[in-house]
This record gives sequence, structure tokens and C-alpha cells, in this order.
Amino acid sequence: MSERSFICEWQNLSAEIHSLAVSKGWWDKDRNDGEIIALCHSELSEALEGLRDGNPPSDKIPKFSTVEEELADCVIRILDWGIMRKFNIAGAILAKHEFNKTRSFRHGGKKF
Repeated sequence: MSERSFICEWQNLSAEIHSLAVSKGWWDKDRNDGEIIALCHSELSEALEGLRDGNPPSDKIPKFSTVEEELADCVIRILDWGIMRKFNIAGAILAKHEFNKTRSFRHGGKKF
């Protein structure tokens, strides 16, 4: 997939996700960025809890594990927030990936 098509698909999906969030009342008033970051963090915490519970199938989408569902929730929140704030997350992903190719093994010896 080309850079342009990735960014275009990201933007299209973001717009669809944001439209649904608006229709479900999540943007009746502007949301502050700290709140949204906390909500993304909560989805990652739920993924961790899923791992602690053995990563069972999701209750809502049983074709997927709990971790997959919660990671999807986090990405959905990021897509929704990104389009609302006009962030170029797709471009940043591609740029960061290219930068990471230049980094040393484990970024010079980091443990985590």
C-alpha cells in the first residue's frame, strides 16, 4: 500500500468512526485532550486485564480475543480524536516507522 493510500484510508475510516461517535452523543460538547488520553489509557488497561484473565474471547465480538477488542477500542478512540483535532496521525505513523529503521538495536540497550 502506498503512503498516499494509507493516509487516505486512515482519514476515511477516521471520518466514519467520528461520525458514529457524534451520532451516539460522544461529541455533544468539546472533549478535552486529557480526558481522551485517559480513555485511550483505560482501553490499554482493559487489554492488560484481558491478558491477566488468559485473554478469553471477547463478550461483544467473540471472533476476537479480549485483548484484540480492547486494542481496537484504543485505536478507534485515537482515530476519532485525531480527525476531530485534525492530527495527521497516519503521516506520523509512516514517518516514525521510517525513523525507527535508523535506530540501533533496542535503541542502544534499553531494557523495555
